[in-house]
Amino acid sequence: MLYPIGIQSFETVITDGFVYVDKTEQMYNLISSGRYYFLSRPRRFGKSLLVSTLEAYFLGKRELFKGLAIEQLETEWKKYPVLYLDLNTGKYDTLDNLESNLNTIFAKWERIYGSLDVENTFESRLKGIIERAYEKTGLQVVILVDEYDKPILTAIDNEALQEQFRSTLKSIYSVLKTQSKYIRFAFLTGVSKFSHMSVFSDLNNLEDITLNERYADICGISKKELHTYFDDSIKELAKNNSMTFEEACAELEKLYDGYHFAPNTAGMYNPFSLLNTLKSKTFGKYWYRTGTPTFLVKMLQKKDYNLNGLQNESATAELLDSVESLDNSAIPLLYQCGYLTITGYDKRFDKYHLGFPNLEVEQGFMNFLLPFYIRNKDKKASDVLDNFVCDVEEGRPERFLSSMKTLLDGNDYSIIGELEKYFQNVMCLIFKIMGFHVDIEYKTATGRIDAVIKTKDYIYLMELKVDTSAEKALEQIEAKNYAKAYAADERKLYKIGVCFSNKTRSISEYKIEA
Repeated sequence: MLYPIGIQSFETVITDGFVYVDKTEQMYNLISSGRYYFLSRPRRFGKSLLVSTLEAYFLGKRELFKGLAIEQLETEWKKYPVLYLDLNTGKYDTLDNLESNLNTIFAKWERIYGSLDVENTFESRLKGIIERAYEKTGLQVVILVDEYDKPILTAIDNEALQEQFRSTLKSIYSVLKTQSKYIRFAFLTGVSKFSHMSVFSDLNNLEDITLNERYADICGISKKELHTYFDDSIKELAKNNSMTFEEACAELEKLYDGYHFAPNTAGMYNPFSLLNTLKSKTFGKYWYRTGTPTFLVKMLQKKDYNLNGLQNESATAELLDSVESLDNSAIPLLYQCGYLTITGYDKRFDKYHLGFPNLEVEQGFMNFLLPFYIRNKDKKASDVLDNFVCDVEEGRPERFLSSMKTLLDGNDYSIIGELEKYFQNVMCLIFKIMGFHVDIEYKTATGRIDAVIKTKDYIYLMELKVDTSAEKALEQIEAKNYAKAYAADERKLYKIGVCFSNKTRSISEYKIEA
């Protein structure tokens, strides 16, 4: 079986014999029920292949759709003029670079449909191209824009450049409304959803299907599709890893499933990681290795964000729709980029519950974050953490606290935000990376415990203090009777007071009571 990893051309997938998960019925429903659409999905989730499939359909390439669902649904197969604006490629570190890329694309269209000397802006050029394409063919124009937001996201930590990109792109996208009588269909994709007050303020006829239940499976691979197309591949994967078929399916689900693009819909597998796993016959963090935005990490640090909250966030649809509110929250972009997904919906308050979609994303994100929180240039975290797991699992708090102190000793002094929150996040990262259950600021009937770590045989209650004493931290555990909540638990419980130093940026002392 040939797996279309990194191949974004529908025609190449079909003609070269790669496996194609048939999305043409969903695509036909989309085309038949509207004209202007926007779809947001995480990177490497099949958006570009969907756009390419739309292009082949509107170019009337019926032969490519033989045996697919749409072959039985479509009868006309007209050849429309298609304008495909692909912003995936190109370097976007200056306005000149964006304009150069756009000029190359527009010049290609103008060689086909002509140009006028008076058309000296991207807006006027696109208007002229659309009108002449309609006049030349007698058919309305199809406009496809892939990764419309790539330039804006590239400059998201450069406000001045971002505004230049936004202004340029806004003038182009506004044409989709002013020239609507010449347009048969328009489809825009991207990772982020910028509010209608910015890029799309003039395009208020654009239907956003990002959270539309009907199109929740238009990208990605569902469980049904997994078993329809890939059961033989799963059997090979299971054999290569000395697993049963059922065990391999469970591991695939745990690692790569879990994306939800509307409440109460079936989970979707990340196609990039899934296909890489089936091809290599090896489980791995494939999607995560393709890149993580560093500016998101800096934002989480700046806002003193409780990293444990990533397991159970909540947000309104309005917040998820926009990254305009980045000064207040990193949650929209974490969701739009695929690090968080919808895990539930509270109808009463009209809020979505969010969390990590799967283990690949959770562990990958935590591993990526750790160097930003532990910046000790003299110690490698991997060296110190070698024995950490055994010490936690076997009830040796003295030793794993000593390992944690070693990690923090010599840390630089550029820690951002509240010190106690910083230390909570460091502990959250370390324990989660090691695969342990950890709750930060865990609420009980008598108060809030700074950290609770649970293993098969042990529970660790930890109270953190800054520039005081470990004894005082331990006294608070006793005074608040935090252990009462676990009185019926058969696991051995340790109460631990930890004191951090503002001066050394490390653990100054700790005290343990079994």
